[in-house]
Amino acid sequence: MHWVLDMSVAELGQTIRRLRKERGLTQQELAKLVGISRATLSGVENNTIPELGVRKYERLLNMLGQTLTSRAQVSRPTLDELMEHSFDD
Repeated sequence: MHWVLDMSVAELGQTIRRLRKERGLTQQELAKLVGISRATLSGVENNTIPELGVRKYERLLNMLGQTLTSRAQVSRPTLDELMEHSFDD
């Protein structure tokens, strides 16, 4: 399955926990499959780990049958760009 989600790291951790539980895996089992410690996985699920790295998130999600997708962030227009447009049209 392929999901495109806009989510924070905290929401990603909650999603990983939900998917892990849906598949009947313990933290220890999933951590071993992915090659990280159970404490690291716990930190991901509880948003207490400051930095994990995108490849580890990708491995976690892949092991749970998901993919990690990124996309360019749409930037807000600058004040100059807004002033160039007429809003009366």
